[in-house]
Amino acid sequence: MLLRDYYRRVVEGLSIAVVVLDRRLRLTFMNPAAETLFELSFRKAHKLALTELVIGAEGFIAGLRHCLENGHPYIERELQLTFTPERIVTVDCTAAPLLERDPPQELLLEIRQVDWRLRINREEHILAQHHTTRALVRNLAHEIKNPLGGLRGAAQLLERELPHPALREYTGIIIGEADRLRNLVDRMLGPNQLPNQGDVSIHEVLERVCSLIEAEAPTGIRIERDYDPSIPTLWGDADRLIQAVLNVVGNAVQALEGCGLITLRTRVQRQYTIGPKRYKLVARLDVVDNGPGIPAELQAYIFYPMISSRPGGTGLGLSIAQSIVNQHGGLIECASRPGETVFTLLLPLGKNG
Repeated sequence: MLLRDYYRRVVEGLSIAVVVLDRRLRLTFMNPAAETLFELSFRKAHKLALTELVIGAEGFIAGLRHCLENGHPYIERELQLTFTPERIVTVDCTAAPLLERDPPQELLLEIRQVDWRLRINREEHILAQHHTTRALVRNLAHEIKNPLGGLRGAAQLLERELPHPALREYTGIIIGEADRLRNLVDRMLGPNQLPNQGDVSIHEVLERVCSLIEAEAPTGIRIERDYDPSIPTLWGDADRLIQAVLNVVGNAVQALEGCGLITLRTRVQRQYTIGPKRYKLVARLDVVDNGPGIPAELQAYIFYPMISSRPGGTGLGLSIAQSIVNQHGGLIECASRPGETVFTLLLPLGKNG
């Protein structure tokens, strides 16, 4: 009896979800980690068929039945389980028959949620991608701006020596284009520091952005607010954050082409990891639009400078926004499909995150 209690405590203490299914794939046991995963108590889940707990997953169900019939283990990696239309979880699953009887009457299912690992890998990739891009742009800017300064200086000297005013028009073009190129390079580099840091309310930032957008956006653009008023302040530069959010929301306005809905949603994430660092509290800001979405072939590159899906777009707005949010210890992510594009800004809260 003591040994059974010991094993029970061990199983209940596991962070991996453990489920036992009978031959009809009805649930006969689940540990607390499985209750958390399924968002259902064992009392309510007992004797429910697995098909009543997850939506679809026909291939996975077939694999479990094959496992029972043949007595061989069955493994699925990065399987997407749909619990509700709004809740899809990525898991690694290992199933093995309990061989107390032949043929086996029960199936042991271990489920490890891997969304967090995939998210961290994705975030680390985004951060590494952004840092590499910025280093490349800085080196490129140095190589461009030096000869550009010489070119501009030579044009100014030549302008002074030209006898005919009509000829000076050409040197004026050279100087003007050199200045335009220099300004473009400076915009690609983005801000280098945050000079005016202090306590910042994310909702004050959002309301400032909304006032700017609503003053200029077409009448067919609607903005809905879904705020969590309990979010505390973060430590940062309010003007820079306004610029970052304005770039993201402005991008959504342009994607809607005069008609559509933008939703600004704020939430608190607790004990949240951004890249390699874990924070006690993180503000999550979702900028959601119901536009046509970002082409799939561009989604991996949208934070690169000079990448844009719009004709004539410079592709600098999102790159600059990512730089500003990175300087605040945060990150911008994007998920897009036709009818819904979500830009998520993650910003550590408090002075030290």
